[in-house]
Amino acid sequence: MIELHEIQSLEDTRLPSPQSPLPGIYPDRIPTLRVVPMPADSNMHGDVFGGWIMSQVDIAGGITASRRANGRVATVAVNSFLFKQPVYVGDVVTFYTEVIRIGNTSITVRVEVFAERVRQRGEIIKVTEATLSFVAIGADKKPRPVPPEGE
Repeated sequence: MIELHEIQSLEDTRLPSPQSPLPGIYPDRIPTLRVVPMPADSNMHGDVFGGWIMSQVDIAGGITASRRANGRVATVAVNSFLFKQPVYVGDVVTFYTEVIRIGNTSITVRVEVFAERVRQRGEIIKVTEATLSFVAIGADKKPRPVPPEGE
């Protein structure tokens, strides 16, 4: 716990806003998702469960795919998933996404995940990278064509 006399200024207690880029990481891109894992998301040693990270990656990828599809999407494949470093309770976890391929009904999204180690005074490291495929879903709950960009 931080003692009151340890805080030099209010700057020391601020976390990044949900829309601000991480310092030194993609300064021109807005994060898709930013989350802080809690104790319920971890094992007894404070390491966040890989399944929790996978779920957040799917959510972030789904946001981007849904925006590009202009509607509902469903995850159809996890093409690659690499855990590079552990995530700990209290880390500020930021997810950057980009569409890397568009098929007739499918959208492939790359997700890069960074952890800001708040306990280590803001060290930022890449912890996970993944590629997922989504399919655009119509009102009839069947695949539908992805509309052209801007429609």
